[in-house]
Amino acid sequence: MIEVRRATRDDVEPLSAALARAFLDDPAMTWLMGGEHVERLGRFFAADVRHYLRRCEVLTGPNHEGGALWAQPGQWRMHWTDLLRSAPALIGSLGRRIPAALRALATIERAHPREPHWYLAVLGTDPPSQGKGVGAALMRPILDRCDRMGTGSYLESSKEQNIPYYQRFGFRVTGEIALLDGPTVWSMWRDPA
Repeated sequence: MIEVRRATRDDVEPLSAALARAFLDDPAMTWLMGGEHVERLGRFFAADVRHYLRRCEVLTGPNHEGGALWAQPGQWRMHWTDLLRSAPALIGSLGRRIPAALRALATIERAHPREPHWYLAVLGTDPPSQGKGVGAALMRPILDRCDRMGTGSYLESSKEQNIPYYQRFGFRVTGEIALLDGPTVWSMWRDPA
């Protein structure tokens, strides 16, 4: 059984490093970074983890085997103040790719459902821990809450191979989001059980 806990500020660096390794071969991240750069991915995820720690739920394991960044209903949209706060880290990680990243964010946000739901923004497992139930353990507490509350959940999969994985948890593909000059992202919705 994988132990899951809420992350704290002390977890930002090791968790963002694990997420960077998990997303090293992700088509959207490779496109966004302009190649495979684990250090820049680490800075990108550090900004993301800090953002989610301020207003949302960040779950991890005792040894940072993986992480899940969840936004409560109504909290999924990134506000301009969040972008400003994250600007130094985003500039350092994305550099000249910032315009492409902002276009991608706007495209993805337009496709986002408006009905109340929990949003799984990021789910990643450090490669040595993949296939051991870490991802399932990181999703289970919030999916159980969704079931109890009668609330849907939503995610975007930027890796087509992960679609069957999410389907095992009740998610279904609801659309394809084509990023301008970039890869396809699949939107997925889960009704409460």
